[in-house]
Amino acid sequence: MEKNNEQKNITLRPPVVVVMGHIDHGKSTLLDYIRKTNIVDAEIGGITQKISAYEVLHKDENGKDKKITFLDTPGHEAFSKMRERGAQIADIAILVVAADDGVKPQTLEAWKTIMDLHLPCIVAINKIDKSDANIEKTKMELAENEIYLENYGGKIPYVEISAKIGTGIDNLLSLILLLAEMENFSGNKDEKASGFVIETNLDSKRGIQASLIIKNGTLKNEMTVVVEDCVCSTRIIENFLGKKIKEATFSSPVCIFGFDKMPKIGVEFKSFKNKKDALKYAQSWQNQNREKSPNQSRGSDEGRDKKIIPIMLKADVWGSIEAIEKEIAKIKNEGAEFKIIGRGVGPISESDIKGVTSSENALIVGFNVKTDKSAIEIAQKRGITISFFDIIYKITEWLENEMENRRPKIETILTTGRAKIIRAFSRTKERQIVGGKVIEGQINLNSTVKIMRREFEIGRGKIVNLEKSKIKTSEITEGTEFGMMIESKIEIVAGDVVESFSIAQK
Repeated sequence: MEKNNEQKNITLRPPVVVVMGHIDHGKSTLLDYIRKTNIVDAEIGGITQKISAYEVLHKDENGKDKKITFLDTPGHEAFSKMRERGAQIADIAILVVAADDGVKPQTLEAWKTIMDLHLPCIVAINKIDKSDANIEKTKMELAENEIYLENYGGKIPYVEISAKIGTGIDNLLSLILLLAEMENFSGNKDEKASGFVIETNLDSKRGIQASLIIKNGTLKNEMTVVVEDCVCSTRIIENFLGKKIKEATFSSPVCIFGFDKMPKIGVEFKSFKNKKDALKYAQSWQNQNREKSPNQSRGSDEGRDKKIIPIMLKADVWGSIEAIEKEIAKIKNEGAEFKIIGRGVGPISESDIKGVTSSENALIVGFNVKTDKSAIEIAQKRGITISFFDIIYKITEWLENEMENRRPKIETILTTGRAKIIRAFSRTKERQIVGGKVIEGQINLNSTVKIMRREFEIGRGKIVNLEKSKIKTSEITEGTEFGMMIESKIEIVAGDVVESFSIAQK
């Protein structure tokens, strides 16, 4: 009987849809049109840089309002980790391809993620209103990359749209509801809510907050949410519009406040009616994690001889931290490497500065955050560099330059000229006059030279006077005889060789 009751409580739930594709192909414009709000203008460089979720209503074929939750994942390559997480959380993927631009590397990267996660997919061919749009060519390019659309050698449903003026958007939403019905997404409202964290940040007034997508069950006030070992009471639940609500059920995006520590994005959350049970679960996770950590901490000795450049990262949201870390990991150099010694969400504080003081030549990188005067003053006193950015690739460019400037330089000595000493003339304690002939390259006035005897260096000197046919000159070329005054403590004799050289740093 119990099983039958449980089955009776299982109902169809709204689909969670992820929009993916190449940068500038119109993902944000599509979501903007669907939800009648504007996030595009607020984005730096037109790139969406945070995961967000939105609910919309669309009438099904029977005229009933049905919910669809859209998960907006960033299109920039730096956010591929967030994008992959977004796809794991979703039920259906929309692959946006611009009809004027065709298939691009990020289109294929997004498609690979969709395939790896076995997500039902709809292809949206966008920008069909543009004069240079070529829908047939776009379909052919998709087929060439083994993305086979309906009536084009495959079964992948597609829709032709203009996200800018709204052409085909109703068809797209209807197709999503049809696909959701076929896939039969379901959930049980009577169960305690579970799902995924889609974003985290630090609110100056309300503490650590997290945005969640509920995939099953119901979340109510006075429950306790646990993400790994991070715990939060649901005294305040807000929907995606920022309105306070008492409860939310599956497929809904919600925001809760007051976590005891910062949860990771993309990680599963569970909820409990009893706080003791929640704390017990968190403790259990902690114990298991502790057991794993000794093995995890055993790293290789690779990079032990490299110069380590410590970095502290602060950003507005946790997703940005992860994206920046991924970009930093791509910066490779034989002589140096970056080591992230601290990370956090929120403004750069005095404690952040003090936290890196023990690390030599540490860098502090702030992304979409500020700092106060006192923190800047402490950083200046202690010689710590703080740099602020609002575009991730600018951080990468800056760090590449920093690594180049800070890495250990290898000095390479290049011989520029060799001269054989034929006669040695007068000598004082520090200086000596000699005569010789350049046998290779050239010898220059004021250059430092090696004094070689039987192929071994016996000392160094500086040419302070140079003459050719008793006329002062600044250089002597190959095959020419000369007289020179050399400043050196070493006594030079006939048969010695002087070598001029330059030092190059590599």
